[in-house]
Amino acid sequence: MVKEMEDKEITFEYTPVSIESFFDKSEIQAGAISTGITILTKHQETLVKQLLDSLHRTSPDRVEHLESRLRQVEKLAQDIALFPSLLERTVTNTSVRTPEELIESLISYHEEGDTLLQLPSKATLGKSFLVTKIHTFFSMYKLARDFTSMDEKEVKKYLDETISIMLTLMAEDVYMDIIRDESISKELRREMALSLIILWEHRSDQTIDDIAPVLQSVWQARRKIAPVFGTMMGTSELMQVSMQMDVQWVQFMKSRLSDPDVSQAMEEFLFGISHEQIKRLKEILRVQGVKNIGRDEVSSYLGERVKTDIAADYRDFYLLFTVRRDNARVRARLHFDGPKHTLEDHFIRFVIEQNAARQMMDSAASI
Repeated sequence: MVKEMEDKEITFEYTPVSIESFFDKSEIQAGAISTGITILTKHQETLVKQLLDSLHRTSPDRVEHLESRLRQVEKLAQDIALFPSLLERTVTNTSVRTPEELIESLISYHEEGDTLLQLPSKATLGKSFLVTKIHTFFSMYKLARDFTSMDEKEVKKYLDETISIMLTLMAEDVYMDIIRDESISKELRREMALSLIILWEHRSDQTIDDIAPVLQSVWQARRKIAPVFGTMMGTSELMQVSMQMDVQWVQFMKSRLSDPDVSQAMEEFLFGISHEQIKRLKEILRVQGVKNIGRDEVSSYLGERVKTDIAADYRDFYLLFTVRRDNARVRARLHFDGPKHTLEDHFIRFVIEQNAARQMMDSAASI
């Protein structure tokens, strides 16, 4: 991947470069290739204003702290914006970087391991911005809940937005996994690389914004379902709940659940333990003739501490995703049995492929 040169003596010159080949004409006209971090979306601005107005009425002593926190978020975004845009041609006294070259470097990189030191500084700094923003909106949720007279529905909007931002953080890992998957066409991987660069540039992603409510609903359904450890049943329950959800999720389940990698990823998501632990637990219970056990008994049967209980905390959501993500990457690298992608990987890839297919049909129809 392209490494940024960060010598203080290097001077940067910015010259816009056309990357129309990666966008539809309508996207360019809509400003899809603009640069700069999105500090707050229109929806987030509305939430901030509503909370500040409410705090001024009910808890004015809390206003200054929140305003100070928001200024810190803005300052962090401004500092990151000083780094070269990833969507422009950047000329230094040692090299030239273009968006096209960055895309090609992303899809052609084959080394294993953590790529932290291979990524542009703007990408790594942007993660810190997202984490700060996540914590800020969660604190806003607690302020709305504890120090305002907002009703439950209005308060929930702040928690929903916290999770939505967290899903944008998750999207970075998903896009990187798709880009590395050589079983996928280079054309789609290039599109994913562009989506990743735009995410790095703006720290906002329209695809994730669109599907965030779906993933939140699936997560909430997963928390409510009590799968039967022993028969390892529960997928059918999730299917029943799924049929009441978003059309895209229903289409995904119908078209992809027959794929073993998807169904195994679904098992991991549903039961909260790894594919390897699921196999061991099945065998232990079969040998001992035990038909079913509760969540709190799983650790004792496996002989190790496992986290099967799921709280509503968004940090649990992300934590368990990263565990499944890391396990999947190890299996893929070592060619072990079991899912090589997370359920979120599969769903986001499905949505992106569906969107790409629709764009091709629209383009063909306009000719």
